[in-house]
Amino acid sequence: IAFCSDRTGNWDVFIMQPDGSALRRLTANPADDGTPVWSSDKRYLAFTSNRDGNWEIYIMGWDGSGPRRLTHHPADDGGPTWSPDGQHIAFSSDRDGNYEIYTLDVNSNDLRRLTNDPGKDSAPSWSPDGQWLAFNSERKGNWDIYVMRPDGTDVRQLTSHPADDWRPTWSPDGQKLAFSSMRDGNWEIYIMAADGSALQRLTDNPAMDWRAAWVAAQAWLATRIAESDSARFFMETAPEQLALHIAEARAASGL
Repeated sequence: IAFCSDRTGNWDVFIMQPDGSALRRLTANPADDGTPVWSSDKRYLAFTSNRDGNWEIYIMGWDGSGPRRLTHHPADDGGPTWSPDGQHIAFSSDRDGNYEIYTLDVNSNDLRRLTNDPGKDSAPSWSPDGQWLAFNSERKGNWDIYVMRPDGTDVRQLTSHPADDWRPTWSPDGQKLAFSSMRDGNWEIYIMAADGSALQRLTDNPAMDWRAAWVAAQAWLATRIAESDSARFFMETAPEQLALHIAEARAASGL
C-alpha cells in the first residue's frame, strides 16, 4: 500500500504491507510529496511534489529509487493516473488558465491536452481496458461525471444532478464506476454502470463518505469516512454490503 503522511514533519510518500507491517519511507524532501499512484505492473509510483517550487508530476521506482520529474510548468499539475499499459499518465493542470485534462508519455514526455472547456475538468481515472477516461467536470455549472476516449474524443456525460458528483473510479472489470456525491445532502458513496445507468447508493450516514477505491483482487471497495476533524478508512467486502459494513465499523469505532 502506498500512502502519504506528515509524520516526519512534512508530507512524504511511504509504503507498507496490507497488514501495516514493513513500513518504508520512499521520499525524504523538505517540500511536500503526495498522491502516490501505482503503475499497473507495480514497478513504479507516480506522485506529486512541490519540491521545485510548484506542484509537478514525478515518477520513481517502487522502492523510491530514480525519482524523475515529468512535468515542467509554473502552473500546478496534479491527480496523476496511469494508463493500464504503463506508457502514459493522465493528470489535471491549470497551465492554460483553468483546470483541464492532459496525458503525458512517460518515455518521450510528449504532452497532449484532452479537454478544452471554460469549466474545470479534473480527477481523471483510466478504465482497466485503456479505452476510456472518466473525469469530473463543472462545464454545465456543477460537478458531474463524464467519460471520454484517451484522445479526448467521444465525450459522454454520465451524471446530471444539481448536486456535485465527484472523483469517479473504475471497478477492476471496467463494468462499474464508484464515486462520491452530495445529491442526498452530504457526501455519500454511489456506484453505477459504466454507461451511467443502474445508479446505487451504498452509504447512508450523517458523516462524510468519500474517495472510494476498488481493490483489484476482489470486487471490494475502500472508502474514506470523515467526521468533524477526524478521518478513518474502512475496507468493505462487496459493494452490495458496503453500507452495512460501514455502519458496523462506525458502531464498533464510536463514529
